[in-house]
Amino acid sequence: MNNLKKIFTYFLFFYFIFNIEGKAGKVPDSFADLAEKLMPSVVNIATTQTIKTTGNQFPFQFPPGSPFEEMFKDFQRPTERKASSLGSGFIINKSGIVVTNNHVIADAEDILVKVDSKEYKAKVIGSDPYMDLAVLKIDSTNGFTPVSFGDSNKARVGDWVIAIGNPFGLGGTVTSGIISARNRDINLTRYDDFIQTDAPINQGNSGGPLFNMDGDVIGINTAIFSPSGGSSGIGFAIPSSAASKVIDQLIKYGETRRGWLGVRIQEVTKEIAEVEGLKEPKGALVASVSEGSPADKAGLKAGDIILEFDGKEINTMRRLPKEVGNTEVGKQVIIKVWRNKKKISKKLTLGRLESSKEFKQGSKKPEIKIDTLKIKIRDVNDEDIQKRSLSKKLKGVVVVEIANDSPLARLLNLNDIILEVQKRPVTSSSFDRLVKEIIKKGEKTLLLTIIDSNNRRRYLGVKIN
Repeated sequence: MNNLKKIFTYFLFFYFIFNIEGKAGKVPDSFADLAEKLMPSVVNIATTQTIKTTGNQFPFQFPPGSPFEEMFKDFQRPTERKASSLGSGFIINKSGIVVTNNHVIADAEDILVKVDSKEYKAKVIGSDPYMDLAVLKIDSTNGFTPVSFGDSNKARVGDWVIAIGNPFGLGGTVTSGIISARNRDINLTRYDDFIQTDAPINQGNSGGPLFNMDGDVIGINTAIFSPSGGSSGIGFAIPSSAASKVIDQLIKYGETRRGWLGVRIQEVTKEIAEVEGLKEPKGALVASVSEGSPADKAGLKAGDIILEFDGKEINTMRRLPKEVGNTEVGKQVIIKVWRNKKKISKKLTLGRLESSKEFKQGSKKPEIKIDTLKIKIRDVNDEDIQKRSLSKKLKGVVVVEIANDSPLARLLNLNDIILEVQKRPVTSSSFDRLVKEIIKKGEKTLLLTIIDSNNRRRYLGVKIN
């Protein structure tokens, strides 16, 4: 009898062990077959743009009419040079439709796409800086090998993934890892909902695909967390479920068509939740409502707390723009709000973000975080130029946030405009890349050309090491 009990116990032990191992899934022996199948669909992208600089060797300007202005004019002649950048992408249609990141092709004059060993010119069909996506068309009548999008909503933490791309311009590089986390919000874009992976991703991987073990694209590699600029095993990819909707719009219309509510929102703090009678701080607090917007027509008011949108719970403030933006324009939705310590429902028809007054005025320009300098910037827009009486041709970036430990703290002020770094003009899409290039060269000082809050142009030397 005792022997039977022992045998039964051993049987249960081994049954559970093998059953758990079976459910956990087998560790791949090799990714070679999968990589070989997918490599022809992954492309290397090279872009060029013209950088205009002045040959002035002096970090100052002479006042108009100064005798020195004529004497040193030979040192101030404008010069041009070509700058290049590298990225990755992948083919989604046999006619040569390519998906990549917007920041890979932003401000590019020429785009070259390399498929295997052949190079082709490409043009931009449409781009979306808000989700950092772009769609290209290869200029060729050849047939190409496409890949398909998978359902990123089914991807689980711990699943195996592989990334293929063009890190550091090396091309055709395969790395593997697992999904480390889901729904990451790193304040990079308004619609952050990243897949986090430990598959090594480096500079040049941007725009490349993140594949599951079925060979389907479940993410577009976009960002890395890296104090040193190299891979530290924390990469972020735009999930395919959200990206594919934007890509379809870019292909069909050449632009995005996002839902629009027409409210400015802020976080619900513990203090606000306590005053409003909420059990916990959640939802999105309406700070203001745009006149004539869908929210205005539906009767939403400043002070309302949006708890639910179209059947989806709004746990945090940043959840609302993602849900609204991913909802079809013209759809009727139910919104549940907290008002006067009770929940009420409102029905409204969503408008289109791109048709709103705020969007057209440029007030929705994305803000870019520059980790190397610990600041946030955005491009100069028409409103800046009008309010500050600046030249209509002026281009640069506006400083919108400076961390206390930033090397620019106490040197720059909010709303200062940076025109040039090391005498090279900058935009929000080129700023971070340029600063990293300078640091990589071992230079220890940045020379910034700025316009301060009094519209005075001046030069500023900043120690970065």
